[in-house]
Formats: sequence, structure tokens, C-alpha cells
Amino acid sequence: MRLFVALSISAAVREALSGLLAELRRADPETRWVNPANLHVTLKFIGNVVTEKLLSIEQALTGVRVFRPFDIEFRGLGFFPNDRRPAVIWAGILAPPELAALATGIDEVISTCGIPRETRPFAPHLTLARFKEPRLSQALRTQAAHFKDRFFVKQSFGEFQLMESKLKNTGAEYTTLRSFPFMA
Repeated sequence: MRLFVALSISAAVREALSGLLAELRRADPETRWVNPANLHVTLKFIGNVVTEKLLSIEQALTGVRVFRPFDIEFRGLGFFPNDRRPAVIWAGILAPPELAALATGIDEVISTCGIPRETRPFAPHLTLARFKEPRLSQALRTQAAHFKDRFFVKQSFGEFQLMESKLKNTGAEYTTLRSFPFMA
């Protein structure tokens, strides 16, 4: 099974961002745009694991402590690695230090299950699309510049999820396996 840990996006946030996605899609219909139902903030990509490892991963995640809910603002657009050779277009995230601490805590506890630790620093973002080829159309470049610093929406988070990803011809299908409420 293919697993990751994430913050689930609310229906209100999905609705707000679906308008943005529709505008961007009109500028570049060839790009592989994320289905609004699949929007999430990845905290840790685990990857493929045997089903027998699921219980130990869930048990490890119960050890993550977040002491209070926090808000995240979705703001601005950008590209990984850059706009000259883009692989991903993303909506930016403005968050308190608790978000990075949560990602670090998840990375630490998951490593006890034999999952390799992250080698890159945590870069919170919301993936909107993946490019088939590292090119950026002029129309999409113009649209992205228009939204570069714009505030989109805000959401409060009080839990994180262990998710399964099933890759299909029609795109990825995500299922929440378990939620982990924030608590002391």
C-alpha cells in the first residue's frame, strides 16, 4: 500500500480553490491539474509499505503531540523547482511554527518504523498541478503572476490523517485510513 500523512482540506477550502484551479486550467488545459477533491497538505510521504507495517505506523503516529489547533493561510502561487523548468505549480502556505514542528514530529516517529527520514527541509505547499514537461505556457505564466501574492483562503486544523493513495488511470484516489486529533 502507498501511504502518506497529510492535513485534509475542508469542503469550504476546496470550493474556494476550485475556482482558482478552473481559471488556471483555462490558461493551460494540457497540464495535469489536481482534482479539487484530492487537495491536501502533505506532511510526510511514506511510500509503498507492506500491509503488515500499517499497524506499527498507526501506533507511531499516536505519539505525535500537537498542543492546540492552528490556522493556515493559503496564499500566492509558485513553482518547484522554479518557473523556468517547472515540475509542480503550488499554492503557498503561511502557517505558524507548529506546522513545521508537526511535520518534524511525524518524520521522527515514522522513522522508528523503518521509514527513511526526510533529507530536504519541510516546504509546506498545496500542489495544484504537475507538468508533463518542464515548460510554462505564456498564458499560465501570466495567470500565475496575477495570483503570485494573493490570499485565497484560511483553514483551522485540529487533526492530521494517515492516507492511502491508489494510482489509477483516471488519477490518484485517496482514502483516509485514520485521523489523529491534536492533543497534549
